[in-house]
Amino acid sequence: MIPIDLIQSTAENLMDKAAIEIPDDYLSGLEAAAHVEDGDLSAFVLQAMLENYKAAKEDRRAMCGDTGCPRWYVKMSNEAQVQGGPVALETALRRATAAATNGVPLRPNRVHPLWRTDHDNNVGIAAPEIEYGFEPAPGGEWIDLTTVHKGGLFGTDYRMLFPSDGIEGIKRFYLDSLVAFGKRGLSCQPAIIGIGLGGSKDACMVLGKRAACLRTVGDRNPDPKIAALEMEFKELGNSIGMGAMGFVGKSMVIDCHIEVGYCHTGGMQMSVHAFCLSSRRACARIWADGRVEHRTDPAWFTPYQRRETVEWPTALAAE
Repeated sequence: MIPIDLIQSTAENLMDKAAIEIPDDYLSGLEAAAHVEDGDLSAFVLQAMLENYKAAKEDRRAMCGDTGCPRWYVKMSNEAQVQGGPVALETALRRATAAATNGVPLRPNRVHPLWRTDHDNNVGIAAPEIEYGFEPAPGGEWIDLTTVHKGGLFGTDYRMLFPSDGIEGIKRFYLDSLVAFGKRGLSCQPAIIGIGLGGSKDACMVLGKRAACLRTVGDRNPDPKIAALEMEFKELGNSIGMGAMGFVGKSMVIDCHIEVGYCHTGGMQMSVHAFCLSSRRACARIWADGRVEHRTDPAWFTPYQRRETVEWPTALAAE
């Protein structure tokens, strides 16, 4: 059984890491963009951000003044048992969020939509969001905690496309979204772009956000045709003449990730999400024996998460 105190202390530590330490994969992608950027203002912004990330880590301060809206992704092995059960788990994550808001500190961004009630701790009705996944792999009791500090205002769009729109329709909406993000200041570029295709509207939005936040720079979809689209869309996004923070340049997209879900025969839902210039995530696996293994790759999109079959073959589950 996984101790609840260990879950909470690990969650608090992850909140600190996500706010302060830029993941290595994104840092490498940003450095590569800075190396080729020739737009004066875009190049200046990229260099300033790289210096800011270094200073934030040295001073143990949040890398960006707007720390977004903290959220949690929880994945559990099929054998995992949490002390106190799921209610205790969610309580631990809410406590960790409140503690980090005052401790890191994080900006208390969460308010009631109508009354603007603010508890100054990023906790409230349906906040923070907690999403779940499960894995059939045997081998012990473990739980993965991933925190993402995602901007909660802009940098997201949705459109109901139709099968006849095809790949060209997907490209048009993708470019429309990036241009709007840049011209109207709706996201902080360069960013990891996540695209969700298919599902119902809510599932499409979830797929796109997870594609942006839970996959690392350089990771490719296992479907070779989708992987090719990801590479094409990265190049396409960097060819529209916009760079960092919407200035003239060629560093709009650090990487592009696409995730799909089966949808209604008459539609082709699409969502676009920008995980901003301060791509903030941290992950750890907690074992029942007390081990805690930190990493920056959430490893969320396993074969099981992308399964198409009714049953999950026993042979695959044993691997």
